Amino acid sequence: MHQRRVSRVVGLLLCALIAGTATHPAHAVVELNITQGNIQAMPIAIPDFASDGSIDANAAREISNVVANDLKSSGLFLPIDQAAFIEKGLDVTRAPRFEDWRPINAQALVVGKIGNSDGKLRAEFRLWDVLSGKQLAGEQFFTRPKGARRVGHIIADAIYERITGEKGYFDTRVVFVDESGPKNKRVKRLAIMDQDGHNVRLLTTGKDLVLTPRFSPSTQEITYMSFEGGTPKVYLLNIETGQKEIVGTFPGMTFAPRFSPDGQRIIMSLEQAGAANIYAMDLRSRRTTQLTNSPAINTSPSYAPAGRQIVFQSDRDGSQQIYVMNANGSGQRRISSGSGSYSTPVWSPLIN
Repeated sequence: MHQRRVSRVVGLLLCALIAGTATHPAHAVVELNITQGNIQAMPIAIPDFASDGSIDANAAREISNVVANDLKSSGLFLPIDQAAFIEKGLDVTRAPRFEDWRPINAQALVVGKIGNSDGKLRAEFRLWDVLSGKQLAGEQFFTRPKGARRVGHIIADAIYERITGEKGYFDTRVVFVDESGPKNKRVKRLAIMDQDGHNVRLLTTGKDLVLTPRFSPSTQEITYMSFEGGTPKVYLLNIETGQKEIVGTFPGMTFAPRFSPDGQRIIMSLEQAGAANIYAMDLRSRRTTQLTNSPAINTSPSYAPAGRQIVFQSDRDGSQQIYVMNANGSGQRRISSGSGSYSTPVWSPLIN
């Protein structure tokens, strides 16, 4: 985790704990041990979510397990072993017995209930501060029955944000190239999965080579390169509807398409006459603008978070180095100086 993010999270957790202990001065002060950038995970109690009787109890339990696993994977939370729980039969409609949760060192408590409502899955949860005895958060969600695991991710995001002050990342997905088959006949297909590795879904058949998938920041679309029909093409694929469209067909090789931060443009590297240069395409007009013009390999472009600058890789000075330019191609300058090689630079979201 980035050092600045850790510092902010530590401060928020410490402030929350101080506020909670001030309400109950008779209780021992909770301490966060910080050693060389590592912090002690917050103990959190997550009992099995209850079923309202309209769904199987195991289905409700699975959602609470998703919440617990997500929070634990962040390294900031430590779900308490359920064997230590004293109070049983919790209900989202009433406050828990906090005196039963303090002896097991629970600093936060999550109570949830799952059911069906008009054919939709209904999930409700409450987040309690055990030290102060106050509710920190409470929400209700409705989704399709097959979206049960996603509800768990959404609840984990809500808890993570309420306690740390940072946006959660659990309700996210990963797009990748799935490669399978014997060594002499490998098949590459686009695939997508939840950030915890569940719900893997293939997006292409493997008939044609696919490379470099990238998510749009503003829509449910992926851009990628494919050799469908024997020539390199850049595609847009809607992951919800399966609708696919060609962004453009280019005479040479096409590398590493990426979206701009607003999702309105795609930037890519196009190979022509032995050189590769960087181009930007407006997705509304399909107009292409050349941003670099050198007899070298300019590739792997990535926009800065604000969209005003682009980082890319080039061997124009004799070896692979990292360069930065303005979004219109002006002001190109080298920023690396090592003797090795560099590839696939990506701009940190914390740099503007």
